Amino acid sequence: MIGNTGPYGTHGFTVQNVAGIRGLTSYNCPAKKFDCHVVYTNIPVPGAYRGYGAPQAEFALECHMEDIASDIGMDLIAFKRQNWVKVGDKLDIVMYLGERGTAAGEVDPASYPPVMTCGTEECVAQGMRSIGWHRRNDPAWVQPVDRPNIRRGIGFAFCMHGTAIPFLDMGGCSIKMNDDGSFNVLAGAADLGTGADTVLGQIAAEVLGVPLEDVKMYTGDTDMTPFDVGAYASSTTYISGTAVKRAADAVRWRIKLRAARLLGLPEDEACSIELRDRRAWAPDGRSVSLEDIALNSLHTEDHEQIMGTASFVSPDCPPPFGAQFAEIELDVDTGQVTVTRLVMAVDCGVAINPVTASGQIEGGMLQALGYGHCEEFAFDETGRMLNTEFDTYRIYRSDEMPEMEVFLVQTMEDSGPFGAKAVAEIPKDGVAPALRSAILNATGVAIDDIPFTPERVWRALQNAR
Repeated sequence: MIGNTGPYGTHGFTVQNVAGIRGLTSYNCPAKKFDCHVVYTNIPVPGAYRGYGAPQAEFALECHMEDIASDIGMDLIAFKRQNWVKVGDKLDIVMYLGERGTAAGEVDPASYPPVMTCGTEECVAQGMRSIGWHRRNDPAWVQPVDRPNIRRGIGFAFCMHGTAIPFLDMGGCSIKMNDDGSFNVLAGAADLGTGADTVLGQIAAEVLGVPLEDVKMYTGDTDMTPFDVGAYASSTTYISGTAVKRAADAVRWRIKLRAARLLGLPEDEACSIELRDRRAWAPDGRSVSLEDIALNSLHTEDHEQIMGTASFVSPDCPPPFGAQFAEIELDVDTGQVTVTRLVMAVDCGVAINPVTASGQIEGGMLQALGYGHCEEFAFDETGRMLNTEFDTYRIYRSDEMPEMEVFLVQTMEDSGPFGAKAVAEIPKDGVAPALRSAILNATGVAIDDIPFTPERVWRALQNAR
């Protein structure tokens, strides 16, 4: 790989590392080699962008896999299924590319855990049913008789990403119980519009047995909240969410101890108390409200502030998996590609909030659609950007968005909070190769450069004649 990092290093090298990891772990291959170069040029300084090397690598990888399947005459999905990683497989190149080492910084190949959860099969099955995969082999559908200049196609791409960076990403959380039985949650995580505050609040509420409205979130304020490495690398739910859960577990235990005293139970039976519906319940059905527990602890006897603090650094990086499908119409006279439908099924572990998770996937697919279909920087020989306005830098308008459908295939990832894995970046990875696959299905022409602008597609069709 050759990466253009502009005049400064910024993210150039780490983007290459992620590209190597995603490009060399998605499919099982015993012989691996990664050679990358970062070059300095006079273009503007690049920065971090969703996917962070994975979309580039997975586009090349998925194109290559489809070409191999075509060359050997094997069904595309059957060929990929035979080779994609499954539960128990080792991602054995990861620790050599900087995402996992020992505490001393030395590579420890035996220490990296295998894939523990993988919902790829169900993702592919859901996507195939939804997109109508069988139609791609129907000549009457591919070339409608009433529209002789139109070709239709359906494409597929397999996706795998990561969840945070092991032994590096850390999140902290403190939780305080208030007089009325509500809770203040102080977390270093920043909500960038992703719904992180809602998800972290849900985790705390679930542990403490209260509705979400009883949890007040304070996040991203470095003057008062615990430290957090940052909202990046698909890490917030997994890293910060685990810190929240651990802090909530500590608070829950203090509540149980106080409740046992109020209910006349010995301390060694506190573990049998359950928290639900704003109350602490004994096994015999008696209960006491969280408000009474808070008031007792603050104002009545053995005064204490019930609170808990925790942090989390993960030794694991459980990969989410996805199946991306695209349906397109292509005008062979002009090269115009119209994306009519996108379907993505994602294994993100247990979705803490299915609505926000689905929103992440829909937003990621649209962002990836611009990346793969129409958005492209143009520079002159001095590195000056030529298309600096939206009449020349083409982005999707809201009325141009294709129909989108999202499926959440849930697996139980034991290392994550309530079984969760990442979902933020994987929807960026598969759209471009799925579009390429659909264009190949529609025309028989493989185009290896993105974005698939009308001129680029038209020239490829002309060259193939």
